[in-house]
Amino acid sequence: MTNYDSGNHSVSRSFTLLVSAMLWALLASANAQDYPAVSSAMKKLIPTASDIAIADTPINGLLEVTVGGDIFYVNESGEYLLQGKLFDLDKREDLTERARGKIRKQVLSQVNGDSQIVFAGDRIEHDVTVFTDIDCGYCRKLHSEIEEYNKLGIAIHYMMFPRAGIPSDSYDKAVSVWCAEDQHAALTSAKQGATPKPRQCDNPVREQYETGRDMGMSGTPAIVTKSGYLIPGYMPPADLKARLDQLAAAE
Repeated sequence: MTNYDSGNHSVSRSFTLLVSAMLWALLASANAQDYPAVSSAMKKLIPTASDIAIADTPINGLLEVTVGGDIFYVNESGEYLLQGKLFDLDKREDLTERARGKIRKQVLSQVNGDSQIVFAGDRIEHDVTVFTDIDCGYCRKLHSEIEEYNKLGIAIHYMMFPRAGIPSDSYDKAVSVWCAEDQHAALTSAKQGATPKPRQCDNPVREQYETGRDMGMSGTPAIVTKSGYLIPGYMPPADLKARLDQLAAAE
């Protein structure tokens, strides 16, 4: 069972210009002009899609089509579409997750570290970005063990993702935490169930929420490694350390 809280709200799939531009750079092995039938079919399927990135796959005649955070597989004539995960059985690799990971990595590389609330110890072996919701149960469980994560060399870079959307009580709490004089203390207090003192200031909460949404996030906590790999849900400190070590060794 995945320790992952999903929101009860529906989130619209709008995509930022930044993400679209990155897709073109990341998936430039082919483009929509090389496969006009595929481009035309996808535009009919998703009329709001402004940019469509098309790349080859290891399967002859099957193309990987990326629109925002969504990945589809379409044949070269644009007649058939599959949506799901593509695996390389010999390498035991999820090729779809690898493609999504490239997008996440590039998007997060553009995030200013000063716009994150970071909990780190003296020794850092792994940096992970955690999309969090103030009111999420498993997010609170994760934060209750923050010292243990840090002792194991895991630095947690928090980005706010109020699942109830904007506006919402969770969004207001996230803004209040960000605007507090001591963000770390305010976040810890809020994670323990206290309502933060209402505050307003220039803050990145909306931008962080939209970044998570554009990357396809729908639940919290969502842990993203520096390589863009997504670990959905809460994972105990020792288990997360083992998983991060395994992923690092495989790179």
